[in-house]
Amino acid sequence: MNQKIKGLPDLVRGGERAADDGHDLAWEEVGTEHIVQDRWIDFRRSSYRMPDGSVCAPFYSYSRRNYVVIVASDEDGNFLCVRQFRQGIRKVTTEFPAGGIERRDGREYGPGDACASEDALEAARRELLEETGYVSKEWEHLLTVPSNATIADNYAYVFRALNCRKSGEQNLDETEFLNIRKHTAEEIEELIQSGEFQQAVHIMAWLLAQRR
Repeated sequence: MNQKIKGLPDLVRGGERAADDGHDLAWEEVGTEHIVQDRWIDFRRSSYRMPDGSVCAPFYSYSRRNYVVIVASDEDGNFLCVRQFRQGIRKVTTEFPAGGIERRDGREYGPGDACASEDALEAARRELLEETGYVSKEWEHLLTVPSNATIADNYAYVFRALNCRKSGEQNLDETEFLNIRKHTAEEIEELIQSGEFQQAVHIMAWLLAQRR
């Protein structure tokens, strides 16, 4: 006999799992104000009707462009990392090469890939070369995942690049200041455990790459 546990939804009836298509959980957007909407970001204050009919407001969210993260290793098996300042946590961190997918409308935000002027793999090749001066002929798409599903609508495209070789020098944007570092797998594990490798999507990318 199935026993209902207090506080948990009754998903099991008659020995079968009830259908859960999510329709009864969706929020309905009933109002939106664009607090900041320029070429860089669309920052919104919205009102939502909840599944029980109540209204939640204000709820803040934003749009940014999709981006790529590259777990890249050279011909010796060392991993290419970059060191740069991250203003959100006001610290210099170690992470993998990464960057935005270029858009034909020149903006830094917008859901979906409709305005993309390059595909994700093309962006990954470009970002790896620009940030490190390295290229690879061996690429694998690991996963596409929401960057921050709670408050943002953009996606991270995660790639692995093997046997990278030096092809040129860095070609950084005017606001990019970063240093290249090579690390062994053991060193990256230590950096993660010590809190020096802090980007959540990059840590996920590392774990995915290690499963291959």
